[in-house]
This record gives sequence, C-alpha cells and structure tokens, in this order.
Amino acid sequence: MNAIKKTLLATLIGFAGTTTLVHADDVGPDRAMKLVQDGKILSFEKLNEAALAKHPQATVEDTELEDEYGQLIYQVDLRDAQGQEWDLELDATNGEILREERDD
Repeated sequence: MNAIKKTLLATLIGFAGTTTLVHADDVGPDRAMKLVQDGKILSFEKLNEAALAKHPQATVEDTELEDEYGQLIYQVDLRDAQGQEWDLELDATNGEILREERDD
C-alpha cells in the first residue's frame, strides 16, 4: 500500500473513532419535571430506588438526567456501605440498568 493510501486509511479510521463518542446533553430541571409530569420518564424517587436495589446499603451521592441522542439516561453516583463508589446509568423511561461501573 502506498503512503497516500496508508495516510488516508489512518485518517478515516481516526475519524470513525471520533464519531462513535457519545453525545449527551444535560436535561434542565424544568424539562425534567415536565417529562415526569407527562409520564415520559419515571419519577426520580423510582429511578433512585431502582439504582439502590442493586446496592441496598448505598447512598445516592449525585444524579443527572441526560439526553443521549434521544434516549433519556438517568445517571446515579452511589457510595456503598464499604465506601466504594458506583456509577450507574438507567433508562429513565423504565428504570432498566444500562451500565454499572465501580468507580476507582
């Protein structure tokens, strides 16, 4: 493969890698409350309960509602009884845990 083709291929691979990054916009409090009132997402209490069901002795440290390409994601940071931090992402429409990761 000649140098031009190698450079073009490397550029295309690099571009493809950057387009797979997740784009997320924070959902403001007014819009979030409207989504709850309209029944489009679960209440924040129910979403917290779903997260705490995975870690019953944990406490909620932080929460955030984000719109990731049209999917409403509820992010929850927990601290369990042993002091370990956990990051969870839930589908805000049904409380399904989409991702769970121990924060090191």
